[in-house]
Order: sequence, then structure tokens, then C-alpha cells
Amino acid sequence: MQNYETVVDAINGLKARGYTLDFNLAFDKIKCAQTGECLNPSQFEITETYRFEGETNPSDEDVVYAIESKDEKTKGVLTSAFGIYADNIHSDMIKKLSFHHQ
Repeated sequence: MQNYETVVDAINGLKARGYTLDFNLAFDKIKCAQTGECLNPSQFEITETYRFEGETNPSDEDVVYAIESKDEKTKGVLTSAFGIYADNIHSDMIKKLSFHHQ
């Protein structure tokens, strides 16, 4: 697994390695910004995670996930704040993301 200094470096590095789509959390699934495709937690795997913590402000904490659909046709990136600043998401999605966040 690569080491990245910043969130932007991680996103750019993953995109260079084929994780070209951008995903957003949508309560109980992730949604691709470019295609509109939605994936439930059972339909994708998190292949890599990169955690970044703000040096002076805990609200700067962010996690970058490399996401791949189980059929291996869709690869992209999801970024998510964690802790008290995390988005309101479904418990199944929290479990999926938290397992890989450790």
C-alpha cells in the first residue's frame, strides 16, 4: 500500500491507479457522481484506506477509501470525515466503513 502526505495526494495517486470515479455517501449506499450508479454495502469492497488527521484541529480528520465493485467493473474514491463530523449514514454503511477504518 502507498503512503501519501495529503488527502489530495491520495486521491490523485488512486486515480492514477485506476480508481477514477468519485463516490459520495447516500445514507445506506454510495453513489457515483459521474454515472449516477448506486452500490449497497454488499456490492462493493474497500481495497485501501488512508487516514489523515489535522495537526491542529480534530475537525480536519478525513479518510480516503479506494472502492471497487464486487464485479470489478467500477473503481473509485470516497472521502469521508469521521468522528462527530461524519455524515449521517445508515448503520450498515457505518459498519462497512468502520471495519476498514481501523
